[in-house]
Amino acid sequence: MAGSKWRAIADDLVKKIDSGEIPRGSQLPTELELQAEYDASRNTVRDAIKWLTQRQLVVAQPGRGTFVSRKITPFAVELSPRHGFGSADDEGGAYVASARVQNRRPSTSDPRVEIRKATGLVARQLQLTEGARVVSRYQERFIDDAPWSLQTSFYPMEFVNRGAERLVDAVDVGEGVAKYLEGALQLTQAGYQDLIAARPPGRQESVFFGLPDNVSVSLIELSRTVYATTGEPMRFTVTVYPADRNQLYYNLGDVPEPHLDVPGPA
Repeated sequence: MAGSKWRAIADDLVKKIDSGEIPRGSQLPTELELQAEYDASRNTVRDAIKWLTQRQLVVAQPGRGTFVSRKITPFAVELSPRHGFGSADDEGGAYVASARVQNRRPSTSDPRVEIRKATGLVARQLQLTEGARVVSRYQERFIDDAPWSLQTSFYPMEFVNRGAERLVDAVDVGEGVAKYLEGALQLTQAGYQDLIAARPPGRQESVFFGLPDNVSVSLIELSRTVYATTGEPMRFTVTVYPADRNQLYYNLGDVPEPHLDVPGPA
């Protein structure tokens, strides 16, 4: 039967991928090559590739061919503060700490810094009037050189005018922005409020994360508003995590270490 033929081809290709005969990240043989190898029709080969694609084992790249997906080892991200709400924890430090606990290698792009007008949610969360200026700091974040999350933080431009001039420098703030603002402006982090939502990816996000067009992968969007002990908002941060490679968790109260049975890299 035709059905058993395409499935036999798919199963054989899976064996070759699992054994390393067809390495992760490499290009799958072309349809013509597979037709010749398995003595199969074009439609039968296409059915086999479709089955592999639906299971995210291969990804079609228009104009280039079909490639074997790289194996994804989930990364667990701790969203709770590691040293209490009054500490100078920020997302960058938590990201690095989580990676080190799991023996993973974190890295980030240089921040892309812009001065923008606050509108909508950004204006509301920072308690600014529409059109007030804010500093945005955007970074791409990686685990083991693979794209893992996108993060944009917004700060009132008033902070720069008050002396926190490093916010507009397109380099990482080595000690962390929370600690820097504590020293520069005497703003101490008191706590934060999180909103977590799921949504489909946009086109640029799909390209950055390498998400296949024909497989649905949701994005987890974490919006965090950080408040100072004065009651004023210090920062509004939006972090985007693909659901196929991230596990988000909180530790609250007295919990033992290690807090999760997190798989290490393959």
